[in-house]
Formats: sequence, structure tokens, C-alpha cells
Amino acid sequence: MHPLPLRPAALLALALCASGAQAADAFAVDSPWMTGDWGGLRTDWLKRGIDLKMGYTGESASNLRGGYQKHNHVTRYADQFNLGADIDLQKLLGWEDAAFSVSITNRNGDNLNEKISDPRATGLGSTQEIQGRGSVSRLSELWLSKGWFDDRINLKAGRFAVSDDFAVEDCLFQNLAFCGSQPGNYVNSIYNGPISQWAARVRYRLSDSVYTQIGAFNVNPSTLENDNGFKLNGAGTQGTFVPVELVWTPSVNQLPGEYRLGYYHSNVNAPHVYKDADNQPAALTGNDYRSVDSRHGMWLVGKQQLTSVNGDANRGLTLYASATFQDRATTAVDSYQKLALVYKGPFDARPTDTLGLGVARVHASSLFLRNARTANAQSGLSYDDAGYVPEQHSEYVAELNYGVQATRWLNVMPSLQYIKNPDGVREVDNAVVVGLQVQSQF
Repeated sequence: MHPLPLRPAALLALALCASGAQAADAFAVDSPWMTGDWGGLRTDWLKRGIDLKMGYTGESASNLRGGYQKHNHVTRYADQFNLGADIDLQKLLGWEDAAFSVSITNRNGDNLNEKISDPRATGLGSTQEIQGRGSVSRLSELWLSKGWFDDRINLKAGRFAVSDDFAVEDCLFQNLAFCGSQPGNYVNSIYNGPISQWAARVRYRLSDSVYTQIGAFNVNPSTLENDNGFKLNGAGTQGTFVPVELVWTPSVNQLPGEYRLGYYHSNVNAPHVYKDADNQPAALTGNDYRSVDSRHGMWLVGKQQLTSVNGDANRGLTLYASATFQDRATTAVDSYQKLALVYKGPFDARPTDTLGLGVARVHASSLFLRNARTANAQSGLSYDDAGYVPEQHSEYVAELNYGVQATRWLNVMPSLQYIKNPDGVREVDNAVVVGLQVQSQF
């Protein structure tokens, strides 16, 4: 289908937008883009349904005290660039309730956890949520969605991440404990962005405020390799991850909320964290850990705006809470809980700044802990011995931050993190970390 013809009134509106956008030069404070409106070209594209995305996120973290190397105060830096476009096919081609998205992501840098955590332990978190999955460029999105019956039924297919649609959480903090789809952080058969997987999602809207959805995601660990950032074939596929979710988006006292209840099942084989093929402790028998042919878990995610400022719902206090529960027999982290408060517009003079405070608990599987205790009892080693297996319990994380919306295109957020029992290892000193996140739209 050809693009819809522009009527005279629409042409006039575009001309006005373009002429007004001339003032949005590069680095203009009121422009949404650092490079400006390109003489009105980007506004023109938006009117036609093309939203070009060019962004950058950088995160630094320094340990002020504590951690595994408590006397080694170091700083680590990680960043991410992304380039892509969201295309409204209804505006561009007249294809009703249809959209297309493509994006490429490049990640680089190092993680402070390498210094504050016991290197022998399994990682339970990260002081820089942007770091991970290698320093590499990847195809993060390549999908098409189409709705029918006024978008009551919507199908999305292509390459995308589980965290794009399921167990979605806003990322308003720097620590990973407060960012991303938490099952994607801890279950190794599903991946958060920027990792994409071949997938399909069907959504059915029950009412204006309630919908349910189910997905099917191809599980292919080879896509994690740096050489496979743009891999499109299915070689290396191990199974399918299937999430199901019910989402409710109510308005409470005319303030928005969102609540998610979900369940997942994966048929990907995974090693048991404790037992061998004869259901005996593998750390005692010396045999391989037995293979389990499925895993499952569930999540609860909610956010609710609690207050507004003088009737302005763009400002006010929002409560975030979530809990996830994984299969303790195949996953090092069997449960997670988070509670956070974010106040947007804490000062009249700074209506778009944010003030955030969050606390989280990351709990290691009891079977995973039992395996470490069994191994250490068998070897007779103590914590200071090289071959000791760290016994991991719960990690507790708190973060306080303030996001300065310096311009429409630049946000600078300093933060202070407190990490109790890094990676759940009680022998490691609690860590105090200062962080700085910078986000920009080009």
C-alpha cells in the first residue's frame, strides 16, 4: 500500500513544525535530541510514523569501602550505545494497528562486582545494570506487530527479548537489582535486552484495563557469544521458553498503575544444583550433576502512582514492588523481592528530576547452598583456602539516587549503593558504592 496523501492542512502543520524546529539546534536545552531536529527533518519523520532512536547510557561505580578487596578502592565504567527506529505502520502505510522496530546495541566496559565480590562465587547482582553479556554489538530488535479488532488481538513476531514484554519493570536505578525483567537476570534459559531471541507473542485484551498474553521464545545460548551478535539461524537451539502473563492497568484516584502476574515454563535441559543422576549429592559422589528437562517459575510486578502535585499527574510519588520465584533445583537464585519509591518533580523548580530509594533481597537457592556446604564438608577446606566453595545465602541491596534532567536529551543520576553480603557470601565485607549514570538521546 502506498503512503497516504497529505492534505493541505497536514502540509501546513508539517511546515509549521519544521519551521519551529529550526530553533531546536544541536545542544538546545528544550530539544529532545542532542543533535537537534536536523532542520525539521526528524519532526517530519515523526509525523509520518518514523521515530529514529539514537541513545547512550554510561555508568561508573566506585567502592568507597568494603567488598572482597576492601582496601582496593577502584572505579569501573561501562556503557551502551543503541541505534534503531520504531515505525508506526498505520501512519506510514495505513496498515491499521501495526508497528515495526529494529535496533542495534553496542556494549562495552567492566563491572565493579569483579572487585567487591568473591571471584569464586556465582554472581547474584551488578552495581552497573548496563554491563554484561560481553563487549559486542548485537541485533537487539527486529520485529513486526499487527492488531485486529481494534487491537483486541495483537500478534508480535521476530527477534526481541523476554524483558520487552513480560515481567517488565521500569529501570530508574543503576543497580541491577532494580532493573529489567528479574527472571531474565537469573534464569539462564531466557535473556533480557540487548540479547534478542526468535519469538512470538500473542496478546488478548479483555477490557480497556486488562489483557493477557502468551509468548514462545527460542532458547539458543550460542547467541550470547561475541561472534554471534547478528546470528539469525537456529543452530544451537536447545528448547523453548513459554511465559504467560495477566496485566491490569487500573486508575486509582485518577493515578495510573500497572500490575503483572506471570508464570513461565522452559523445556531446556539444565543441571541440578545439588544431585547427581542417582539423586545423591554430586559433591559427595563426584558424579556429574543430573540433567533436569524442565524448569518453571512465576513473578509478581506492580507499580502505582500514589500522589500528584497540584493535580499534575506528571509529578508525584510512585511505588514499585516485585517478587520472582525460580526453580530452586536448577537456578542459583530461587527468589527475589524489591520495594522502591520514586518521586518525580521533587521541587517546583525541577519538575522533571527524580528522587529514588529502593531496597531488594536476592536469595540463593537452599539446594545451591547445600551443595556448597556438602563440598566443603567433603574437602575439609575453610574459607581462606583456594579450593573452598563460597556458601551463598542472601544479598541485600539498597540504592538512593537523584536524577537530574539537565536538558530534555540529557539525564545525569548520581547514586549511593549499599550491598550487604555481596553475592550472598557472609564472609565478604558489606560494600558502599558511589555511582554515576549518564543517559543521552542523540
